[in-house]
Amino acid sequence: MKFERVNPVTGQVASRAAAMTAADARAVADRAQAAFPLWAAMGPNARRAVLMKAAEALEARKDAFVEAMMGEIGATAGWAGFNLMLAAGMVREAASITTQIGGEVIPSDKPGCLAMALREPVGPILGIAPWNAPIILGVRAIAVPLACGNSVVLKASETCPRTHELIVEAFAEAGFPEGTVNVVTNAPENAAEIVGALIDHPAIRRINFTGSTSVGRIIAKRAAEHLKPVLLELGGKAPLLVLEDADLDEAVKAAAFGAFMNQGQICMSTERIIVVDAVADEFASRFADKARSMATGDPREGNTPLGAVVDRKTVDTVNSLISDAEGKGARILAGGKADSVLMPATVVDGVTDAMNLYRDESFGPVVGIIRAKDEEDAIRLANDTEYGLSAAVFTRDTARGLGVARRIRSGICHVNGPTVHDEPQMPFGGVGASGYGRFGGKAGIAEFTELRWITMETQPGHYPI
Repeated sequence: MKFERVNPVTGQVASRAAAMTAADARAVADRAQAAFPLWAAMGPNARRAVLMKAAEALEARKDAFVEAMMGEIGATAGWAGFNLMLAAGMVREAASITTQIGGEVIPSDKPGCLAMALREPVGPILGIAPWNAPIILGVRAIAVPLACGNSVVLKASETCPRTHELIVEAFAEAGFPEGTVNVVTNAPENAAEIVGALIDHPAIRRINFTGSTSVGRIIAKRAAEHLKPVLLELGGKAPLLVLEDADLDEAVKAAAFGAFMNQGQICMSTERIIVVDAVADEFASRFADKARSMATGDPREGNTPLGAVVDRKTVDTVNSLISDAEGKGARILAGGKADSVLMPATVVDGVTDAMNLYRDESFGPVVGIIRAKDEEDAIRLANDTEYGLSAAVFTRDTARGLGVARRIRSGICHVNGPTVHDEPQMPFGGVGASGYGRFGGKAGIAEFTELRWITMETQPGHYPI
């Protein structure tokens, strides 16, 4: 059985993939379990060599990745290229940490006792990746787990199955032992059953999920029934604070990039621009001009910075947020509602806590400007959310900026930089409804290894009984 993914722009079939059943998914987990001992036993430099080949194999598929992302999610060529560049970097970073999965000798009070803390691979890891940054997030779901000596199962998104299959094909070409790297594809209507079967499978030892907060909660509850650890990177409502001493030109550039890159369909996307009253009018004017200069067009033609959103549901959600805000007194400074997946960059000024746009993640090319009395009020507004993934603050006083950053409740905060920023070696993750756990570099080692205490006695024992 196959299922079809339709191009959001043309309505034509973009890809076909296997519509696996729960039994098929369980068989994939069995293969991952069978492959685990051989991969786990390989030395760190042997694992590094295979991962380095995987990075090259990913890059060699550039044209196929661009075609798949354009067709399946309406991405621009630029976004696809950025995905591939960062994903290859993630694999090379994972390769570099194979020799850094260390331990320590811990002083023991027991004479002659050598006490050690060791990090060891745990077994098959289930990685569940979304569609919005499909190469980056598909690779992130498996690269560090593999570096740590685990086998992996990548549960592909139903929205971009071909893109995720290409990742696994590249890894297979690199020379991983048979069954070490696996993919599961399924029709949308079977997603809950498939994911449930994989979480329940005894071979799966840990899960990482990137996606919506609502689905993340379901996955966490299901995994908790089996006491399986989960790493969750979920939704966001990232604030960008503009203080009265900010460089407004820099703030405008960063806000536009953060709000509209990939049509605002990034977990770190700037969703709230919080500007102090002293510079609010000037910032809003400049930012609206910038947004109006950012055209939207067919990504296949490659002539515009913005491409298509992923589906009609996104159009309806964004239109609803705009209507609600406008009806409650907000002003549309640029863009507006759309009647197709080619949506304009939209700026809504005068957003208040009475409006849905204030709290609800839009995951589309719309951003609200919220006016604050002063720095203290801006921090209060930034923290008035259930989410806590990324944030930013703009000020010419970097010490002040650091102080503000420390008071914002988020896993990530940038001073004088955009909310959208990712690097392979950084600890990436959020707090609150944005999830828990950290991807990236050494932080990822703790997520995908077991910390064990092992002792070795070197003297005769003395016991009280």
